[in-house]
Amino acid sequence: MTYPGGAAGRSELVSRLRRVVPPERVTTSGPGYDTGRTLWNGAVDRRPAVVLRCGDPADVRAGVRIAGETGVPLSVRAGGHGWTGSAVADDGLTIDIGGLRRVTVDAGAKTADVGGGATAGDLLAAAEPRGLVAVTGTVGAVGVAGLSLGGGYGPLTGRFGLAVDNVLAVDVVLADGTEITADADHEPDLFWALRGGGGNLGVVTSVRVALHTVPAVLGGVILYPWAQAGPVLAALAETALTGPDELTVQSGIVTGPTGETVVFAAPTWCGEPARGERVLAALTRLGDPLVHRIAPMTLTELLRRNGDTFPDGRHAEVRPRNLPGLTPRAVDALVAGGESMTSALSAVSLHALHGAAARVPVEDTAFGIRVPHLMAENIALWEPSDHRAAEHRDWARDLSDALSGEALPGGYVNLLAPDETDQIAHAYGPNRDRLLAVKRQFDPAGVFAATPLPPDPGPAAGPPLPPDPRHL
Repeated sequence: MTYPGGAAGRSELVSRLRRVVPPERVTTSGPGYDTGRTLWNGAVDRRPAVVLRCGDPADVRAGVRIAGETGVPLSVRAGGHGWTGSAVADDGLTIDIGGLRRVTVDAGAKTADVGGGATAGDLLAAAEPRGLVAVTGTVGAVGVAGLSLGGGYGPLTGRFGLAVDNVLAVDVVLADGTEITADADHEPDLFWALRGGGGNLGVVTSVRVALHTVPAVLGGVILYPWAQAGPVLAALAETALTGPDELTVQSGIVTGPTGETVVFAAPTWCGEPARGERVLAALTRLGDPLVHRIAPMTLTELLRRNGDTFPDGRHAEVRPRNLPGLTPRAVDALVAGGESMTSALSAVSLHALHGAAARVPVEDTAFGIRVPHLMAENIALWEPSDHRAAEHRDWARDLSDALSGEALPGGYVNLLAPDETDQIAHAYGPNRDRLLAVKRQFDPAGVFAATPLPPDPGPAAGPPLPPDPRHL
């Protein structure tokens, strides 16, 4: 049977789903349907034929199996923060796992089992009362599983690696509807590919992650005047890439509290407090700060503040580049980008990969770039009522293009749009051929397409690509 589309096809799909899952979880209209198709990026307005709002992994298995049997296009929505909108497919079946948010902490083992729909905020809320921290991204509302599958830069990256480096096991529903657990001892190739390959191999219903103890967390924000943008950006980049593991610095360009463009630094220290105070104080001497607010805080507080800057519903275009550092040309491009910013809500955010994250051998996970670098997140944001969408999108794209000559090959898969073929081709570095081979093994029909993959040359294409030293 193939999916015929239209009202008859939708009716048949709904009928089949409601025979095997609680009927109220199968929605074609109304509040539940709208919640299941709504994403962080308000510019995405897609209408799936059906939204299956899963209450447990059995719902996921049923949805994937029926999608396969009927030929309906399938998408998977968890946290809903992917800006490109791949989580929702027009006229298809969207499997919404946002309800799978249970987090179970084993304090003795320093691990947590995290539901596929759980957010960073959910994970930290379970871990912090037990004196533990988790490696997450920078915003509390972002899903743990989706972030981790593609990499996951965050405030503890320098000391504990990327989020993907802290994944210990994955429960995943495959394209045939079966669910397995992949870890270092069970389905090791699949486990390797899931860690960095994005949600392209199945629906992750749960991940087990490592937790950690730290003496303290110091964090906050420092704002520098725009007149000092060039030297301050260069100095922050140097600090972010060469500083101690306990220090992770996010920096970039935003609109300040009085409407002027400023350079920001959002440092996080997760080591001995007295040393941290000295290290963070040095950041204030990189320029003449307009604002300097650094204090002890929980990661929950830190991520909540970041989330307030990027609320749901605004329209967005994000164009990333990976930079090995900030050359004079890269600094000039960023300064020009700050001066030409078309929306006061837009920003440039430089996420640093250094320390522990850079010491993981590139072949250990599918994540393809392990040299120290800055992931430049060029974020165009605007209100839905703003009719200059084309200008804002052009700004993000133009800045990405201006940085391309100074960038590493490849890009951050969690942020790449399908049209960024130049970065997609090299996004997995020397891991490309192994990843595509695992994709052919576990999802030969290409059911899952959460993040872009390079074109597959096929198993008879010849020897693997030689490693590019810029990725290693």
